[in-house]
Amino acid sequence: MSGRIIMHVDQDAFFASVEQQHDPSLRGKPIAVIGSAARTVITTASYEARAFGVRTGMAVWQARQKCPHIILVTGDNRKYTYTSARIVEMMQQYTPQIEVFSIDEAFLDVTGSLSLYSSPERIAHLLKDEVRHRFGLSCSVGIAPNKMLAKLASDMNKPDGLTVIRPEEVETVLETLPIGKLCGIGARMERQLNLLGIRTCGELGRYPVERLKRKFGVTGEKLHLMGRGIDDSPVIPQEEAEEVKSVGHSTTLDRDIEGRDEILRWLLQLSEMVGRRARRYNVWGKTVTLSIRYADFDTWVERQDTLPSPINQSADIYRAAVAILDTLVLEQPIRLIGVRISNLRYESNQLPLFEEELKKVFLAGAMDQVNDKFGDFTITYGSLMEGTRREEKGAHVISPAWRPSGIRNVDVK
Repeated sequence: MSGRIIMHVDQDAFFASVEQQHDPSLRGKPIAVIGSAARTVITTASYEARAFGVRTGMAVWQARQKCPHIILVTGDNRKYTYTSARIVEMMQQYTPQIEVFSIDEAFLDVTGSLSLYSSPERIAHLLKDEVRHRFGLSCSVGIAPNKMLAKLASDMNKPDGLTVIRPEEVETVLETLPIGKLCGIGARMERQLNLLGIRTCGELGRYPVERLKRKFGVTGEKLHLMGRGIDDSPVIPQEEAEEVKSVGHSTTLDRDIEGRDEILRWLLQLSEMVGRRARRYNVWGKTVTLSIRYADFDTWVERQDTLPSPINQSADIYRAAVAILDTLVLEQPIRLIGVRISNLRYESNQLPLFEEELKKVFLAGAMDQVNDKFGDFTITYGSLMEGTRREEKGAHVISPAWRPSGIRNVDVK
């Protein structure tokens, strides 16, 4: 292969595979990881369970219909983030150009590594072998001239696959490929393109770009390039990534809630998690956003408020979130709740002049030091302790924005 050589590494059924590796009695059996003991949605299914038709997002009762002997395992996010971080560290011996795409996916630009290895396939085999021997896991690898095609290739022969798309093969591969197979074309976009008579990537690449631009704006030109297999986006290592534009945290609740006191406890907990992360990385935000998803899981409500000056104290974030909550008329019980600060400032702020405000800053700093040393919520607000089990504190969902280092490395339980 000539030109850029990009590799996409995708861990196979990652959460389920980590659980099977951790507990040998689960190996070779159909298991499904669920978000919590009370929730009834499949987070990830092992390939043994997938053989029966069990899929991510399926309700547990549906999974049991497909596979009556399925084993349910409550997820352990700390296990997954720890393993993911160690795998990323391991990958750095093959290239420093690594972009973590999600907790179980990464792009590697191995163009500059070929002088040390005979071929990109050789790198892929070494990497796959090391993941298996060190972690007991399998991964699927795609190799191609760009990120979009590498991700497509990694999905072609799962699990434990290795697929190469060479430059001269791109047109043939894409000609009959359904457009929904490309990363970046979701179900809604697929339906819109279908209405234009576009069902394959070949048809998308040949469709007049001006018509696509009239229909989709600047996205139209990107769609045209995607249909032709063109993607110039670079692999961006963490240290070269753009500054994060927001700091937030959300959680899917163990059960739907609607009482104000309980909602406020979760808001305080999330505000403390956001504030602590913001203070750790010396970030302040002027805009506070409250996100709510109702019990039907289809209705999403998001409201924000921009403050006169930036904040990163948990109490200030909480007060702003409560003020936003008070503007809403809740139509259903809440299933997911999130708090985020944006419109960020990265410079250090001067210490406040007034004694009461100064005390709050020092108190937050002292709490952060204790929690950094002994674990999250070792010391916390009294209202969080009342009516909230300790095992509830922490992340229930790993955000797609999670990264193994930096401000996006959210502490999870």
